[in-house]
Amino acid sequence: MRIVLYYYGKVRDRNAQAICEEYRKRCQRYARFDLQELKPRQETWDQAGAFKLLLSPDGEPCSTTQFARLLESAQLSARDFHLVIGPTEGHSPEWKQRADRLLSLSPMTFPHELARAMLCEQVYRALTLLAGHPYPR
Repeated sequence: MRIVLYYYGKVRDRNAQAICEEYRKRCQRYARFDLQELKPRQETWDQAGAFKLLLSPDGEPCSTTQFARLLESAQLSARDFHLVIGPTEGHSPEWKQRADRLLSLSPMTFPHELARAMLCEQVYRALTLLAGHPYPR
């Protein structure tokens, strides 16, 4: 299984990037996890068969346990798991239609770099939860 977190914008905050990199490295014990920048007006991001989860303010809220179940479902069906943090103006209707799920990280607004770090931690937390590791406790 390959997990890919797509995001827009250059990384400017070294501290947030260090958090992302730390959790990305930790995730490698359980699955391949990559972070990839999207370019403005990029037409597509997905590969056929991947589970596509878009982060969006109008998405549904999701607990850590629910997030882990989504990840587990993709894992059990041998699908890659793609997460996409949207651009400032939000995802286009076409992207939303192609997504398997829309997820709201929080009703609050966060800078993209902080949202990326939070999501990296949640991916690690979900993977350790599924593996029975004590980290999530």
